[in-house]
Amino acid sequence: METKKGSFGKHFLSKRFVVIAIALCSVLLVALPAIATEDDFVLGIYGNANEDDTIDMRDLTYVKLIFFGEKPETELADAKYDGEINPLDFVQIKLVIVGKETELTIVDEVDRIVTVSMPVERMVVTYHATAGVIKAIGAEDKVVGVSSTIESAELLFPELSQLPSIGSTWAPDAESICALEPDLVLMITSGSATEKLADLLEGTGIPVIGAYCTSPLTYTETVEKLAYILNKGAEAEKYIDWYEGYVDIIKDRTEGLSEGDKPRVFGTYRRSEEWKTYGNANQGANQMIKMAGGINIAGNLPGGWITVDPEWVIAENPSIIFVQSGWPAHTFGYDVDDLSEAKAFRAEFMTLPVFENVDAVEDGEVYLLHGDSMVWRGWFLGLPYLAKWFHPELFEDLNPNAIHQEWLTRFQRIDYDLDEHGVFVYHPEKHPDGK
Repeated sequence: METKKGSFGKHFLSKRFVVIAIALCSVLLVALPAIATEDDFVLGIYGNANEDDTIDMRDLTYVKLIFFGEKPETELADAKYDGEINPLDFVQIKLVIVGKETELTIVDEVDRIVTVSMPVERMVVTYHATAGVIKAIGAEDKVVGVSSTIESAELLFPELSQLPSIGSTWAPDAESICALEPDLVLMITSGSATEKLADLLEGTGIPVIGAYCTSPLTYTETVEKLAYILNKGAEAEKYIDWYEGYVDIIKDRTEGLSEGDKPRVFGTYRRSEEWKTYGNANQGANQMIKMAGGINIAGNLPGGWITVDPEWVIAENPSIIFVQSGWPAHTFGYDVDDLSEAKAFRAEFMTLPVFENVDAVEDGEVYLLHGDSMVWRGWFLGLPYLAKWFHPELFEDLNPNAIHQEWLTRFQRIDYDLDEHGVFVYHPEKHPDGK
């Protein structure tokens, strides 16, 4: 479910600074907690007894009411995660609110229940999107090891890329992780990668948390969980308020559109001789298309990454095509300044006989988007581009390049000028400079 803008900042500040002075006998004097509505997500941390998007005094009240039989037990009420509701849960919730807990039990992105010893001072990060969040909330000083994906991205991670490598993003080396003695590992959630690494580290005392940080559906909740774990509430509040501000602008303008006002969109990338697209289970690009006010022509097809027949695309006749590009290497990215390969990439696509009669091709509505940077590393960076392509009249005032620059300067703290460097999107008229 989607987040209400600002709710995290409002509640999280109280998490660290409210002084608790409530005794057990005062339970009935405390205002009854608000229960989460369907518009809020449920923060997956044990102690969130009323199942809203934060842990605060209302959770303390609610768990006491459960204890006295006045309220039904909720899944996350067992703050100590010991199988029963008792005064130890009251103490744990108080400690979480003031940031003094000695352990925290969470539900990660792949629905695994993980208990982490607190405070966390050393961690390993395996994916660049997760590392971007860690930098955005100011916790990169806690990172002691990274995967090859981060190691190779020196422009974005000048400090983190110099840390010891634990090998592959998808299958990191358990022995290398153990040698670094981390308090936890933040692992990619694709496939069964998280479970496999957890099995390899079983018995070491090193918890593994699935934190992919690529889906619009789970991104804010994951940022919040990491903020609780790393004691970075104020920093996370600023970050969430920033990107949700732009996301809300886009959603507010597209939510009232009729189905007839939405373009039919084919998002694709080509691997070998197969045409891949985003099915209804894809939480990245499929959700971005919806949020930007488009209709994903594959949105009713089961699966995440799916292969489609070009003849099916012709029959669906999309009015806009965006190609998630990045192959071959050095076509797009932070280390690319030359547009020649992007131009050649699009020119080749526009002349493919199989798509020559599709409306998007005939009308020149074919765009290139660097998926690595604009979808999987920062979905909220690609979203403004999609919104402008789908509804240029609604988003004339939106500047995706400026949003991207602010993210780099303010939240990644990188001296990088997008006016001088980088190729991330391409269309010969609308983005002739690749910005």
